[in-house]
Amino acid sequence: MGEFELIRKFFQREQAENPAPGVIQGIGDDCAILALPTAQHLAISVDTLVEGVHFPVGADPELLAERALRTNLSDLAASGASPLWFTLALTLPTVEEDWLRLFSRGLFAAANEYGCVLVGGDTTKGPLTVTVQIMGSVEPHLALRRDGASAGDFVLVTNTIGDGAAALAAIQERIALTDEHRAWLQEKFYRPVPRLKESALLRGIASAALDISDGLLADLGHICHASDVGAVIDVASLPFSAAMQSLNDIEQARAWALGGGDDYELCFTVSPDAMPDLALLIARGELQATIVGELVPGAGVVCELDGELYRPAQQGYQHFS
Repeated sequence: MGEFELIRKFFQREQAENPAPGVIQGIGDDCAILALPTAQHLAISVDTLVEGVHFPVGADPELLAERALRTNLSDLAASGASPLWFTLALTLPTVEEDWLRLFSRGLFAAANEYGCVLVGGDTTKGPLTVTVQIMGSVEPHLALRRDGASAGDFVLVTNTIGDGAAALAAIQERIALTDEHRAWLQEKFYRPVPRLKESALLRGIASAALDISDGLLADLGHICHASDVGAVIDVASLPFSAAMQSLNDIEQARAWALGGGDDYELCFTVSPDAMPDLALLIARGELQATIVGELVPGAGVVCELDGELYRPAQQGYQHFS
C-alpha cells in the first residue's frame, strides 16, 4: 500500500464524509487552509510519542491513538483554549492494515469526542513514532499562561496526581493491584482526560496554569521561572486516587505525584482575592481541585512535610537524561 492510498483509506475518508466548519482546504493538498473564528487568538502545540520511550512496545494501536490526541488536547486545556483542528505525522516500520484500522478508529473516536478535526499530516517509514500538532482558539486576554503568578498565590492541582507513573508501573507489572484498580490506571494512561472544561472555568480566575506532564515539581518550576517567584509544596496535602492509596506505600505515592509525570491534570495558581470564586466552583461540584502549596518570593520549588524540609525521591521526567 502506497502513502497516498494509506492516507485516503484510513484518514481522509472520514473527514470527507464529515466536513467541518472553518476547514477551507483539509487533507490531500500541500497545506490546510483554515478560517479562525472571529476575534480569537490561535493556540498551537505539538508533541511526539516514540515507541519504547513514551509508550510501551506493542501497545494497542487504538489506545495509542487516543493517548496521542488526548495528551495534545491537554496542552490546549493548559492554555484555556478550545480545540479546533490537528495534524498527524505517523512514522511506521511497516504498513499493517489491521494496525492502521485500529489506530484510525481510536484517533477519530477521541477527535469526535472533543470536536477536533484532522486537517493534514505526513506518513513515512521508520521506528514507530506518532506526532500530533494541535490547534485551538482562545479569546484575547483570557488565555492561561505561565507568567501571571505572584508571591502569595495558592498552588492547586485538579483531581489526583501520581496516577500516570503508577499506571506505567502497573502496565510493566512492577506493582500488585486489584483488577479494578489496574483497569482504572490503564484507562488513565491511555485515555487521559484533557481538562478542557476545567480550564474554561478557570479563565479569569487562575493567575497561571499548565498541565502536569513531567511531574508536579518540574512543571510548577516552569510557572515559578516564568513568573519570577518561588514555591513551597505541602507534601501532606497531595491528593491521591483510591488506586494509589491501595498500594499502602506513601513514599512511593509521593515520589510519583511529585516527579512521575504523565498525569495531564492542571496545576494552576490563584490569588487570595480570587479564591472565593474558585471555592464557589468547587462547592457547586463543577471543579475538583486541591491546594498543594503557595508561591513565595525567590526562585525554585521546595517541599515541606510537617514544617520540615522534604527531599523528594525524584525531580521530574527529563527528556534527555
